[in-house]
Amino acid sequence: MREAIISFPMLGEGFAINPPYRIPIGSFEIYFYGLVIAFGFLLAIWYASKTCDRLDIKMDDVYDYVIWGVLFGVIGARLYYCITYTDDAGVHTYLQNPASFLAIRDGGLAIYGGVIGAIAALCVRARMRKESVFPALDVMAFGFLIGQTAGRWGNFFNREAFGYETDIFCRMGLTLNGQTIYVHPTFLYESLWNLAGFLILHFHCKKHRRYQGQYFLAYLIWYGVGRALIESLRSDSLWLIPGVIRISQLLAAVTALAALAVWLCNAHRLNAGKAPLLGRLPRAADTGDHSCADETAQPCAAAPADSDTTIKHSSAAGPSAGQEE
Repeated sequence: MREAIISFPMLGEGFAINPPYRIPIGSFEIYFYGLVIAFGFLLAIWYASKTCDRLDIKMDDVYDYVIWGVLFGVIGARLYYCITYTDDAGVHTYLQNPASFLAIRDGGLAIYGGVIGAIAALCVRARMRKESVFPALDVMAFGFLIGQTAGRWGNFFNREAFGYETDIFCRMGLTLNGQTIYVHPTFLYESLWNLAGFLILHFHCKKHRRYQGQYFLAYLIWYGVGRALIESLRSDSLWLIPGVIRISQLLAAVTALAALAVWLCNAHRLNAGKAPLLGRLPRAADTGDHSCADETAQPCAAAPADSDTTIKHSSAAGPSAGQEE
């Protein structure tokens, strides 16, 4: 379908485009899918540079985590696709020919495999650095939403990741060899869903962050709900049980429910004056700010009873005092 003419009847009966999916340079080809992914990646890095301080992580550390996340994200995306892919006869073709795992230019990446690979890489790297992984996961959550918002348009150029045939008002037409089918533009649904999630978290993050890892949980919930719903409309899903349940749909639902359970548990613990299950926000004393970093966060709500003595001791001990947290 990569040569199909694309139309959207809601934009007018005469609206039709046929964008190229690749740029040939001699015997080499550059695919628009890769260019779109690269654009989303750069946009995510730019956003991280603007918000990393607010999320308790230095930009130099972000670069370190990005290298690990991208490397293992690509590996995870490829492995997930190759392990779960079956042909029309239900045969695991990649498993029968393991060498085909390396043929990435032929297509075959699964976003959930990329998410799993990146998360695993960040956890391992944080363990090596002997530091909390939750600030990095929060930054990554925003990066994923930005990257997936942009990256889904790579599916547009490839004429892929669309849904079943439909007559819905926002249907997308694909015309090839004089034959036109109208389908759910599921790539568009997911792109808009991720954009909405990013905007919500962006404005929420400015005033309402209560613990490290909060936005990673929010990402899992938001993306999981959207993916579980949208996946049911897709015609190219990887099936766990053919005709019954899709792999990514089940994984999306499970991760969303698990993340929601942790989110609600943390909300209950914070309202009860207890520490969250994930990382606490840095105390105001650690950042040199004498006001509470987040007025709604319980861990920094109360000063110790002997605060006068503590202040005097800190002044005498020098700038390194009070850094035990």
